[in-house]
Amino acid sequence: MSEEQPGSRASRYTVLPARAFGTPIVHELEIRRSRFIGHLLRVETEEQARAFIADLRRSHHEARHACSAFLLGADRDVMRSSDDGEPAGTAGLPMLEALSLRETGGSPGTVVRDLSDVCAVVVRYFGGVKLGAGGLVRAYSDAVSATLDRARLCTRQRVVLAGVDAPHAEAGRWENELRSAGYPVQETRYGAGSATLVVALPDDGRSGAAFGARIASISSGTADVRSLGTEWVDLP
Repeated sequence: MSEEQPGSRASRYTVLPARAFGTPIVHELEIRRSRFIGHLLRVETEEQARAFIADLRRSHHEARHACSAFLLGADRDVMRSSDDGEPAGTAGLPMLEALSLRETGGSPGTVVRDLSDVCAVVVRYFGGVKLGAGGLVRAYSDAVSATLDRARLCTRQRVVLAGVDAPHAEAGRWENELRSAGYPVQETRYGAGSATLVVALPDDGRSGAAFGARIASISSGTADVRSLGTEWVDLP
């Protein structure tokens, strides 16, 4: 879990899996004798993205270019790219578009493009054959897209943490009934006088009322629901 992103309008978006926080997803393409090595890392801050880019530049110091692009935040309000010496507009921007235009879901007739918290770096080892502007645009875009194809994307959801105080003798029963009804009980905090059940609810403006009704039924109207704030979680 992480703290709420201040002022975010979106309540959910698509991210790389949690394992991609420390271990990048890597895929290599060879195009007219040049090697294009795509790297994707899940990041939460611009500092993390820039550190990743710097690390790859150091580890591939013999490469001609290490071009990059990254998106951050639920609303994708941070977008950055770099051509790193390639002709302007032939590397960083196509990479950024490959990230931002990635289709992540949608129902019939709609398309969702909401991938974020991701940094892409494409390292190029020049093979001696010039690709031209159009060829470079396709190569860098394809390198990012092909690397994304190897990622299992997941949904990041903003949730409201709801607290319900239960008598010690009833806490176990209430928890079981909530789980049976499909409510994810995050934890049970035992105090001196009562136990607090902590339940994660989608921050959608609708789930709170239904949960309140369920608690009223379970507790015979004796329990109240209080907000414990919001957090972001990766959905299983």
